[in-house]
Amino acid sequence: MSDLTIALLVGSLRKDSFNRKLADALPALAPDGVRFQIQRIDDLPLYNQDDDDNPPEAATRLKQAITSADGVLFVTPEYNRSVPGVLKNAIDHASRPSGQSAFAGKPAGILGVSIGAIGTACAQQHLRTILAYLDMPTLGQPEMFLAADKVLDEGGHIAAGSRDFIEGWLDAYLDFVRRHSS
Repeated sequence: MSDLTIALLVGSLRKDSFNRKLADALPALAPDGVRFQIQRIDDLPLYNQDDDDNPPEAATRLKQAITSADGVLFVTPEYNRSVPGVLKNAIDHASRPSGQSAFAGKPAGILGVSIGAIGTACAQQHLRTILAYLDMPTLGQPEMFLAADKVLDEGGHIAAGSRDFIEGWLDAYLDFVRRHSS
């Protein structure tokens, strides 16, 4: 099995974010040779097209990390039935200027944890539309709409009852990355 590097973009800045806890727990489920690299997005200024010729250092760092990754995994909450602004801002930075997107061709996966009854279904659907425009092949099945009270234990780790389900999704995603990275 060849080594894979997966860039993780977490769409929440909240200190006790369920999505950040899930992202932090994923490396323990990964097989040997798979590295997850959570990308910092909290220091990105609001995207401004006027800065395309001289992007901020944080945007350059993000684009380089995505460019060097084999795949991109988005772990996002749902805000007002869509993706959080901080995640959209990071996507805008890394996909611009036009024709210089770091995302093009990168296999994507989407996870989300929420306390709501429908999980992050609407946010994931909106994100799929964005990723299609960015020319990112995106894993369609299995889908992952996760309820925080069932997925994470009190320590913020993946709960025993959800471990097999999440490992199965992760295996499907990593196979997807391998198929699209060769």
